Amino acid sequence: MIITKANIKLWSAVGPRATFGLAALELGNEVGDLMILTGDTSTSAGLDRFKKAFPDKFLDVGIAEQNMMGIAAGLASEGTKVFTATFAPFQTMRCCEQIKMNLGYMRHNVCMVGLASGVVLGPLGYSHCCIEDVAVMRAIPGITVISPADCTETFKAALAAVQHHQSVYLRLTGGPGAAPVYEDDYVFEIGRANVLREGSDVTIIAAGTMVHPSLQAAEFLSQRGVSTGVINMHTIKPIDTAAIEKACRSSKLIVTIEEHSVVGGLGGAVAEFKSTLKNAPPQLILGLPDHHGKAAEYKDLLERNGLTAQQIVLRIADSLAA
Repeated sequence: MIITKANIKLWSAVGPRATFGLAALELGNEVGDLMILTGDTSTSAGLDRFKKAFPDKFLDVGIAEQNMMGIAAGLASEGTKVFTATFAPFQTMRCCEQIKMNLGYMRHNVCMVGLASGVVLGPLGYSHCCIEDVAVMRAIPGITVISPADCTETFKAALAAVQHHQSVYLRLTGGPGAAPVYEDDYVFEIGRANVLREGSDVTIIAAGTMVHPSLQAAEFLSQRGVSTGVINMHTIKPIDTAAIEKACRSSKLIVTIEEHSVVGGLGGAVAEFKSTLKNAPPQLILGLPDHHGKAAEYKDLLERNGLTAQQIVLRIADSLAA
């Protein structure tokens, strides 16, 4: 598909879930042996039009996520390209054993789409928020973990995942109307980070919805005389170690930012690799705290947890001063 400014504007307006549905329509036309399975979430996943256009390529198993993963693995074992889609906590943790055995251990390739991850479903409470999925999924051998920075990257990641050599967890964060990170077409490659801004004092490594406020924070910091780079680490596993090593050589501070728990996510993945380097700079890990908070609107939860651009600037400034 040719990506245009009009496409990007549309995708940003409708949000990542609807954008995945549009990507599915593209795949339905291009991939003959495609199947998409949902757990009673066809509308939530933006798949109603796909279901009507390709009824033979769609199956709703109902609220039975563990069965969904078993069916997906069976289809994949016969060479079918398979996507599963449901809300992130149910896509990952409710059927973790099936993912471990059928996808990780048995190596059947399935692209799992975790809808509305992070805290975008904050009004429903932390039963529907998902701050643990990256930690869970990246601990399973044979699973690639992708957290797109915006809706354009969501579209590109979905198209790339169907051709990937192993199972993929596609983590969708944010909602409709999110500001785009990319305003033009660009090269997306699983496992290779995109350097969005160069800097010599601080390097921010971000994923998902936190890439855009990271860019804003970098601009504010640069106005204060702090040269700040930003890396979009869309693939958290396998992580781009070359990009991390280069940032460590040129920066006084590494900052990781994610809409995920500070335990076991992007920050942990970067820290694990940094521990193998000599003379690596210190690291500030920003994300959601290691506890379940109270229900609130999405914007309020981000502010409560210090994840706005202005709060990121202050937290980085405090870390530099310390």
